[in-house]
Amino acid sequence: MNYINELRDGEMISEVYLCKNKVVAKTKAGKSYYSMQLQDKTGIIDAKVWELNNAIAHFEPMNYIRVDAQVTSFNGALQLNVKRVRVADAGEYDPADYMPCSGKDIEGMYKELLEIINKISDVNLKKLLNSFFVEDVEFVKKFKNHSAAKSIHHGFIGGLLEHTLSVAKLCCYIADNYPVIKRDLLVAAAIFHDIGKIDELSAFPENDYTDEGQLVGHIVMGTMMVGEKIKEIEGFPVTLGNELKHCILAHHGELEYGSPKKPALIEALALAHADNLDAKLQTFTEVLADNKDKTDWLGYNKMFESNVRITE
Repeated sequence: MNYINELRDGEMISEVYLCKNKVVAKTKAGKSYYSMQLQDKTGIIDAKVWELNNAIAHFEPMNYIRVDAQVTSFNGALQLNVKRVRVADAGEYDPADYMPCSGKDIEGMYKELLEIINKISDVNLKKLLNSFFVEDVEFVKKFKNHSAAKSIHHGFIGGLLEHTLSVAKLCCYIADNYPVIKRDLLVAAAIFHDIGKIDELSAFPENDYTDEGQLVGHIVMGTMMVGEKIKEIEGFPVTLGNELKHCILAHHGELEYGSPKKPALIEALALAHADNLDAKLQTFTEVLADNKDKTDWLGYNKMFESNVRITE
């Protein structure tokens, strides 16, 4: 298979990809064309159909399509100039080739997460965590297989679990080195901080923002989920519940980054930095992995606002 991360400028390909989206647009001269995003398990690539003729059969977004195309370069990124396209026949593709997945063992990561939960000493927080990650079978299934983002970081099956586990581990380290921090509160907040993403983003193969996700967002959605479950636990301390919800609400750190609140608790501050650290390190990791030409300098990266380089 011609995987997207292996494509090279100038080559001609005939391959099946998942059509993530399709837009009918017009050139400056008023000529109609298709602009698409095609996906396999290694990534996403922009594609264009400039000539709408008999070689271009009808297809819809989320169809698996066979394209005959030339790989071209535009503004420093590869794209496909599609000459022929049709909906792929059953047997021409394996869906597993089109679903990006964590390189880590999902069940192993889930076991690690449960071990961290079991070390929580606060009875109320442990009960709350277990109500989601042990007792709610449907939630656990969705959580294990969900992504943590549409694209930026951990945008693959198991990504939400991988990111959550990493942030929880970072918070365990932080709590061990700063005794002023309430360890159980910080670790519980780390495990809960992104649970709203299971409803903010649709499942694969779509992995796109839902209507609720667009209108409400995962930070508020996750806070609401935790708040509703707290109501079911008799005697759950009001102050503890508010502190936990504050940590979730403030975990992006800044209002301009989407947090409804800025950190007012040391635990919230620690969580915001742990979340940001894991997100950025994973993003950098993915940038390095995407270095097809094996160059030292990888060019300007918008997220890091810097020209980035591989360590020698």
